[in-house]
Amino acid sequence: MHKDRLKQICENKKIDIMGVAPIGPYFELEKILNDRKQKEHLTGMEEEDINKRIDPRLIMDDAKSVIVCAFPYYIGEYRDSNISKYCYGEDYHIVTKQILKDICLEIEKEIPGFKYEIFADNGPLVDRYLAYLSGIGYFGINNNIITDKYGSYIFIAYVVNNYEFEPDKPSEKSCLKCNKCVKYCPGNAILGNFEIDPRKCLSYITQKKEELSESEIQLLKENGKVFGCDICQDVCPHNKDIQTTKICEFNNELITKINQEEIDEISNKEFKRRYKNRAFSWRGRKIIKRNLDIISDKNKMDF
Repeated sequence: MHKDRLKQICENKKIDIMGVAPIGPYFELEKILNDRKQKEHLTGMEEEDINKRIDPRLIMDDAKSVIVCAFPYYIGEYRDSNISKYCYGEDYHIVTKQILKDICLEIEKEIPGFKYEIFADNGPLVDRYLAYLSGIGYFGINNNIITDKYGSYIFIAYVVNNYEFEPDKPSEKSCLKCNKCVKYCPGNAILGNFEIDPRKCLSYITQKKEELSESEIQLLKENGKVFGCDICQDVCPHNKDIQTTKICEFNNELITKINQEEIDEISNKEFKRRYKNRAFSWRGRKIIKRNLDIISDKNKMDF
């Protein structure tokens, strides 16, 4: 199959930004990951085995290429929101995997013996690095991948497969390096040299299971976020005048704010049932309620 045909199949499924990453191993990435480990710039949510993060053949013995797709989710601004924009629509894990499954089923019709493994934020490989290698975007100082059409408001998902699609080349474009993301990051997690300390990231802190420190509690109170953080993206000039998503699952039945009274009234079981198809549900009701209580306490003091 020619890569133009692959792009056509993706576009038929409303995916207009895709590329192909080489099969690795990615030794430059290995250096980056070892440096992060040495500096303890880790959250504990990462795959511990670095070899699994740099070599697709440890996922599939006969892997020959990696299809990488960008899934835009930006739908506009909601000022009263207390969750990240990526949580407004249906859970991206569900949506992106289904779209990639549909794409792979189309490829199967034209490539006999096509084998594949689909990953959406749940695989060992570093999805942002794959996006960089495949040319679908370039790194911002905040470590997000920036695309021309949708800025950095994208999900990245990929398909390790046994067909040798021609790999793309990384983009020659670069971040403007205005340092706004560094300046406005509430936790000072963005270090200004394309490195971050994820433990200081407000988004991570809102999802952290361990007991929060006083400084972390203060960050929640000051910023009023129950789950996630968009500040480094909101101030980024690359995210001005971007297009909104055409993926209907990210546009319908929106939830832009989690209600304190509702969370207080429902059980953990009901929370899972009610929000099982939402990206903010994975940590469970307990963490959401903790964050709401912290923010609510701040509001009471303001009053």
